[in-house]
Amino acid sequence: MAKNLIRADGHGCKEIIDAILAYFPLDAHSDKQVVFMEVTPGDPYVPEIWEEYKKIVDKHDPKAEFEYMERFAYYERAKKAYAVVQTGETALYANVILKKGVV
Repeated sequence: MAKNLIRADGHGCKEIIDAILAYFPLDAHSDKQVVFMEVTPGDPYVPEIWEEYKKIVDKHDPKAEFEYMERFAYYERAKKAYAVVQTGETALYANVILKKGVV
């Protein structure tokens, strides 16, 4: 389970990711620095928010690579996170894992 829960009620993920990446670089030694939870097979939804996330990440780290992880594998990976930021984001499939680099 994550060690720290940070509440950011009333804020969307895009503004929080932008703020985080302004101070915390992504892990340059990791193959994939940003992880999205894949759309569940059979679900026709296309997560438009991912393109917006990619623009924000690219602004801070144009070399960042993205990974798409199966839903239950994503949940297991998220349990090992150092911190979880809970926002008021309402977009579907807006979950994202950022792999922090050296500060």
